[in-house]
Amino acid sequence: MLAKRIIPCLDVKDGMTVKGVNFINFRNAGDPVELGKAYSEQGADELVYLDITASHEGRKTFLDLVRRVAAEISIPFTVGGGINELADVDALLNAGADKVSVNSAALRRPELIEEIAGNFGSQVCVCAIDADLVEDKWICYLNGGRVATNRELFAWATEAESRGAGEILFTSMAHDGVKTGYANDALKVLSETLGIPVIASGGAGSMEHFRDAFLLGKADAALAASVFHFGEIKIPMLKKYLKEEGIVVR
Repeated sequence: MLAKRIIPCLDVKDGMTVKGVNFINFRNAGDPVELGKAYSEQGADELVYLDITASHEGRKTFLDLVRRVAAEISIPFTVGGGINELADVDALLNAGADKVSVNSAALRRPELIEEIAGNFGSQVCVCAIDADLVEDKWICYLNGGRVATNRELFAWATEAESRGAGEILFTSMAHDGVKTGYANDALKVLSETLGIPVIASGGAGSMEHFRDAFLLGKADAALAASVFHFGEIKIPMLKKYLKEEGIVVR
């Protein structure tokens, strides 16, 4: 079994880390560079930085922040938000990012995934999917959960993989920030359907939730925000707990 990854996620708005519930009601969580540096030192495997209003506001992602993060941390990090074309990817990689996360732009123009994979390699392209369960069907959303599409989660994830995505980052919007556990049933379907890693996002509130994402949801990695930002779960303690539960972590 490949080692499972623990990934703190830093949602950035106006230069600060924020955390919301169900994609709204944001509160300040601190400086994104300092937080990232602390997580790197605590044993996080990777980081994800998301410019959460870039697509909605129609602007490019924060290159200066990416450069500052790259100068301070020693683990891989992914950047997402407002990435629409290859030039955006090139600029972010040159600024120090290891991977990019595409969501809204890929839903609007799926060829973007092929272009990123073809030019930079599949390992660079993370396809993020924000989805919500609507009448027994997982519907994908654009623009930070603001706009519903006619795309269905499992079909879109399969297409993203076929186009060259290296990983799927699945966030259940209903679980986001409410700390009741990940959407393990949907995660399990994704993990069993796809041949690429699946990152669980949305719902972490306890160390047991991470365990369940790995054992029940069969996720390859678990991403969380508020439980790390506000000190509710410490990464070294989480990894110790997961090892005791028989889960291979780095």
